[in-house]
Amino acid sequence: MDSPIPMLSLAAGAVAVTAAVAPKVKARLALSRAKHRSLAGHSKMSRRVARLIPFYEFDINDFFRSDGAPEEVATRRQDGFFRLGTLYEERFVKSRAATREAAAQISDLQFTQAYRVPFQYSRLVREHLGSGSFMQASSGVTLTDLDGNTFYDLTGAYGVNIFGHDFYKECIEIGEKRAHGLGPVLGFYHPVVAENVRRLTEISGLDEVSFHMSGTEAVMQAVRLARYHTGRTHLVRFAGAYHGWWGDVQPGVGNPVSPHETYTLAEMNERTLHVLRTRRDIACVLVNPLQALHPNVNAPGDSALVDSSRHANFDRAAYTEWLKKLREVCTERGIVLIFDEVFVGFRIAPGGAQDYFGVRADMVTYGKSLAGGLPIGVVCGKRELMRRYRDDAPADICFARGTFNSHPYVMTSMDEFLSRLASPNFRAIYNGLDEVWDGRAKDLNDKLNAAGLPVRVANLSSIWTVDYTEPSRYNWMLQYYLRAEGLALSWVGTGRLVFSLNYTDADFAEVTKRFVAAATKMMQDGWWWHDAALTNKRIRRQILKEMLAQAFKRR
Repeated sequence: MDSPIPMLSLAAGAVAVTAAVAPKVKARLALSRAKHRSLAGHSKMSRRVARLIPFYEFDINDFFRSDGAPEEVATRRQDGFFRLGTLYEERFVKSRAATREAAAQISDLQFTQAYRVPFQYSRLVREHLGSGSFMQASSGVTLTDLDGNTFYDLTGAYGVNIFGHDFYKECIEIGEKRAHGLGPVLGFYHPVVAENVRRLTEISGLDEVSFHMSGTEAVMQAVRLARYHTGRTHLVRFAGAYHGWWGDVQPGVGNPVSPHETYTLAEMNERTLHVLRTRRDIACVLVNPLQALHPNVNAPGDSALVDSSRHANFDRAAYTEWLKKLREVCTERGIVLIFDEVFVGFRIAPGGAQDYFGVRADMVTYGKSLAGGLPIGVVCGKRELMRRYRDDAPADICFARGTFNSHPYVMTSMDEFLSRLASPNFRAIYNGLDEVWDGRAKDLNDKLNAAGLPVRVANLSSIWTVDYTEPSRYNWMLQYYLRAEGLALSWVGTGRLVFSLNYTDADFAEVTKRFVAAATKMMQDGWWWHDAALTNKRIRRQILKEMLAQAFKRR
């Protein structure tokens, strides 16, 4: 008779292995469930999908009827497209020529020109609707191009322009005069740095400050310090959030290397809180308050407008509650909570997002408008998190320096900005700020609705995005009608409109008038045709068929 001892040993071994592996499997499952279900929450999958998408483009016949529109509608669209193209050619002569010449050697221009619209339509749009990427002057809330055309500025200079072009010109001019005596001396500090630090610690409610050249650099340093002091490896970012272009915070499409120490989780999600409570490898959590406008969704741009499923909605109370829960869990688990306020900064409140939502972070990064219009990145943090060396281990350091950190001209312009921000008269700008911009958004939406136009806006104060209410493959065309009406947008088109706070009611009334006029002309030209069978789901299926047909054609 065989001895039962070997069998018992095997059983005991199996139990031991199961006991050791089970917690890891459980933790991994919890992590997977905490990811957002879209590609925004699955970085590796999004990269794989991106590699599989084949290039193809529509010829002049399919370009105008890719949604199955009848011949009469396609003809109307074609007539409207080339009529708009003629207007662009006549109105933007110098601007187009300068852009065309510069694009041959500026890779940024090549990229933005190619990704203004869905790639299937890009070539024909570039040929006929290139309006130019050069401006020669700004004044008030307007920009003037090389041909003398004046536009209302809806770009916000990518978030820099909070208080108006003239405000920043003055900050830079005064800063230049104050820094002139020292000049561009690097390595030493201009005396004004001490005052800037005092104000920044007061605004942030934190202990120490470090200066950097950009928001991306500031976020990099905040994460490095969090890892250094916690001894943990991983950072948590939320699906869709932007924190600069460096690898660890952009793990999906656009990053040639896949980061291994980044968790991309779902925002405003109890499963995410569970992961934060139970894992031991998380050093920090990054929050971009701008995501409150569209949680778990990538930054919107017209190049991704393949249908009308884009949606945004800001719920201040709900997002505040989420941040409070996040703060509680991070405190409980010793996780560093970092607010990335590089974009929203001082746009929504004089004390930034911490002030606006009433939640304190362990570290805050600033940038954009803080230096009065010049390049800057700043980290503010608790004293125990900002230190870059250990007294008991002199070779164990967290190195970070930059040649142009604390540049004298940047520091004096920053002091001018912060001095004005501290002024009681200047702070009056923030009184009733949300009510003003919410009211303006409502007014525009009411007018769009009254005109029967399938366009609406959603906003977080003066940061807006445009949504579309009826299924269409051609929503991205609106940016070109808006440009023809004298409204300047950034390269992401209607994905993000950013208004400076010096817009008067009269200025905004003119913007509203032009916006409605542009949408009306687009409607008249047939771009928003649809029938009952045209749904967002059907559009996506059609695009999938086109891709599969192109993929098989390659073989």
